[in-house]
Amino acid sequence: MALGKGLGALLGGYTPEENSVNTISIYLIDNNSEQPRREFDERKLSELAASIREHGIVQPIIVKKTGERYRIIAGERRFRAAKMAGLNEVPAIIRDMNEQEMGEIALIENLQRVDLNPMEEAAAIKKLMVEYDLTQEEIAKKLGKSRPAVANSVRLLALPEEIQGLLREGKLSSGHARIISSLRDEKMMLSLAREAAEKGCSVRETERLAAAMLEEADKEKPVRKKAQKLSSEMLDAQQRLTERFGKKVSLNGDEDKGKIVIEYFSKEELMNIYDMMMEN
Repeated sequence: MALGKGLGALLGGYTPEENSVNTISIYLIDNNSEQPRREFDERKLSELAASIREHGIVQPIIVKKTGERYRIIAGERRFRAAKMAGLNEVPAIIRDMNEQEMGEIALIENLQRVDLNPMEEAAAIKKLMVEYDLTQEEIAKKLGKSRPAVANSVRLLALPEEIQGLLREGKLSSGHARIISSLRDEKMMLSLAREAAEKGCSVRETERLAAAMLEEADKEKPVRKKAQKLSSEMLDAQQRLTERFGKKVSLNGDEDKGKIVIEYFSKEELMNIYDMMMEN
């Protein structure tokens, strides 16, 4: 039975005997309380269940034996779909792992999926950092992502709860969130988030709305505008840079001469900015 590319990577270093597949009663298997996914799409689960009825479970789940029962390490979605399909047994690989190894693999296996919502992904990454003492760089390597991408994901947890809710519901994407988080205050963030979600704006449309909001805010502060009068082209460039770095960027000067100011509040944020500058 094929293990699949992602699962094979998680099981690297084990012998063929240790990776042997067992058939286990579904009634002896318990869910993993450390499962990072909080919401399961019932329609997609039904589709997977239908596939399992026809083809069986192609990729075994991974479990840990605890007394006379088993606890899921990886494969929660397949397990739920198998129950929905009416199976009595499932193929499984039994692993002897400590709690930290179990939690780390469960989180990474889910993060390698494409259908986690942005907030589930951000919370899982934060958990790897806090509870498993992994750096953003280590997490990026495990997930095959850049460190700035990991940093941007974690930054979503600082957004107002209402905006996080829109991200969980799929009304906004992480691309929308990067633009929203670049605004100056919570009131502007909420206003833009609500408008983008209500109108179903694309990321590009949201970017234009953000630029318009910033330009309008500058008009309401004539003293600051007199000291720094930016053309529409420079305002657009300022907004694009702010979106690119995920931090407030200010352009001081004009098209011929000036300076770029990027805000940061920790050494890690500074290193993330440096990494993005060095990317090709």
